[in-house]
Amino acid sequence: MTDPRTMTTSDSEVAARLDVVRQAISATGRQDVTVVAVTKGFDRSAMDCAQRLGLGDVGENYAQELLEKVDAVQDGTRVHFMGRVQRNKVRKIAEHVDLWHSVARPEILTEIAKRTPGARVLIQVRPHDDDTKDGVGPAELDTMLSTAAELDVRVAGLMTIGVLGDAAATKAAFIELDQLCSDYDLVERSMGMSGDYRDALDAGATMLRLGSTLFGERPPR
Repeated sequence: MTDPRTMTTSDSEVAARLDVVRQAISATGRQDVTVVAVTKGFDRSAMDCAQRLGLGDVGENYAQELLEKVDAVQDGTRVHFMGRVQRNKVRKIAEHVDLWHSVARPEILTEIAKRTPGARVLIQVRPHDDDTKDGVGPAELDTMLSTAAELDVRVAGLMTIGVLGDAAATKAAFIELDQLCSDYDLVERSMGMSGDYRDALDAGATMLRLGSTLFGERPPR
């Protein structure tokens, strides 16, 4: 279980960091990029700050932590669940989640459909079909998309995570995800975190999952 800590960074510091991110987005000339403020590891102060600064999308990785903060979510704020999705966790948090980012198994699609028919999800893709990483390989996408359609689950797009310590492999994974979205006519490309969001933007990301870039270093779990 996580141990959320109060955020010590001020609103003005977060606003300055957010401005840097928005300048990077603006430099791409695109208007389709959503910044998701990842508040895992902090208490509700980070979520409150994000909403005060006009960020209408917040992300959590742990079910229990989301449940502890759900009363801080304001009307109009969209909750993204980004952690590894387990069936028992779906039951606990489904009513609070607007977009699931890490769906990688048909049984999770089934559970989400059971709890919230018509839910929006992103299918997680492994970088370069790397079996050591979470997610599906490109060859498995047809099955996942067909299963989602049968269950009335809306696949909004795909997501991936960069390769730790390998910038070239990370860039290649982002380019691959962008191409897969184009191939399957999917809109959302959730890729890019605090350490690699600029590369993700270059590759066509539509959702950036940013935590420490906005709020500073997280306390250790």
